[in-house]
Amino acid sequence: MFVNWALQEINLKIVYYGPGLSGKTTNLEYIYRKIDPSLRGDLITLKTREERTLYFDFLQLEVGRIKGMKPKFNLYTIPGQVYYSHSRRIILRGVDGVVFVADSQADRMTENLDSLMDLEQNLIANGQSLDNFPWVLQYNKRDLPRVVPVSELNAKLNFHGTPTVEAVAYRGIGVLETLKAAIQSVVGNVQKVI
Repeated sequence: MFVNWALQEINLKIVYYGPGLSGKTTNLEYIYRKIDPSLRGDLITLKTREERTLYFDFLQLEVGRIKGMKPKFNLYTIPGQVYYSHSRRIILRGVDGVVFVADSQADRMTENLDSLMDLEQNLIANGQSLDNFPWVLQYNKRDLPRVVPVSELNAKLNFHGTPTVEAVAYRGIGVLETLKAAIQSVVGNVQKVI
């Protein structure tokens, strides 16, 4: 969180985290298309030739007020590929909240668990932890065959009882609900601090 007292603005950072191809960038692209252009900045995306996120996606939103100040939410995604671990650590610096985008397919559970453990290790390196941090779990790709039941996803991934949202990001199902839950979680935490 960065507070600009002169402009009465609070800059907050929400990072979309998860394994490669789980739908993090798809979430930001949908948000970008649906949010009023007067309330958002540009979507900056860096991709490889294979259309995978190379470094990060970034989108800035302006909504409402927090204790009289204008909040600006900066949304980032991280590259999910294992070999970008250093990039993920850098992007997490100064994070105020996380959306963990899990791939609901049965054959992706190991990648989900590995990515969630990577998130926890990176938060710990920054002096934080999932057990006392604003985060939301999005169970994406719920429209595909062979998805894991939500009860099983909760048992394996949601060991802190964080809010969850079922989603089909490429169709926009659950995307704005996820963002709303993340913003509420971050704002609730910020109001305790300010």
